[in-house]
Amino acid sequence: MKRTIAGILLLVGLGAGSLFADDRYWSDRRHIERDRQKIAEDRRELQRDLYYGDYRTADHERRELEHRYRDLQRDLDRFHDRYGDGDRDWDRDYDGGHWEWR
Repeated sequence: MKRTIAGILLLVGLGAGSLFADDRYWSDRRHIERDRQKIAEDRRELQRDLYYGDYRTADHERRELEHRYRDLQRDLDRFHDRYGDGDRDWDRDYDGGHWEWR
């Protein structure tokens, strides 16, 4: 009886391990989408600053955009290294839907 209970607990314990597994694929995709949203927001801020003639703030936004583009490219490279090229349409850029083969 003790062996049966221990066996059942062991099976339940091992089966529950998959619930706590790291879901890296979806986490990476969410991170990339978050980066793209931040880039879109920074581009709007840059356009607003240029429209109102606030060139110092616009320069700051340009530097911030460069940083975000580097971060996005690093994340995309890491994503493709881990999971292959897969769905190339998912790699679309937000400016006009332009995408290119890597």
